[in-house]
Amino acid sequence: MTAQTITAPAAPATIHPGWVRVCHWINAIAILIMIGSGWQIYNASPLFDFTFPRSIALGNWLAGALLWHFAAMWLLVVNGIVYVTLGLVTGRFRRKLLPIHAGAVVSDVKAALTFKLSHDDLAHYNAVQKLLYAGVILTGVVVVLSGISIWKPVQFQELTALFGGYDAARYVHFFAMAMIVAFLLVHVALALIVPKSIRAMVVGR
Repeated sequence: MTAQTITAPAAPATIHPGWVRVCHWINAIAILIMIGSGWQIYNASPLFDFTFPRSIALGNWLAGALLWHFAAMWLLVVNGIVYVTLGLVTGRFRRKLLPIHAGAVVSDVKAALTFKLSHDDLAHYNAVQKLLYAGVILTGVVVVLSGISIWKPVQFQELTALFGGYDAARYVHFFAMAMIVAFLLVHVALALIVPKSIRAMVVGR
């Protein structure tokens, strides 16, 4: 008789390393706080002919909303610097987000609209995901810089001028945040459609 070698099953591959998961959930908390408090700040001086319901705004009044907004801003900035730095140093951004081809984006959008877009391999980002994730990172940079130019328009007057002045910076900030809200709605909807992606972001596999 020959002894049979029993091979233990390979451990599942890690899709999201620990630093990605930690930064992801910190970002989620910070962004939600900034959105809610930002709506309250907007209500104090609306740009358009509408305001946000108080039930979904955070801070109850302008001063309270500003405190929440600034606290979350620093959390978002520090966490964002850590996330972007590690993403660049480890090469994760290059592997996950590049290259982005227009033809692949169009093809994947058509597949998504016909419910034929595969989500079997969570470790691989399709062209639409690459575009959205890269876009939301850049939008995050714009929303932070435009927010700083609104917060300190005299101290950072060159930055404020880059956005076209204080009033223009407010519009840039508003639309950048609106793009982030739209991304979150799509992101959450897709996570609910593919619930294993939520588990992967919690346990890494």
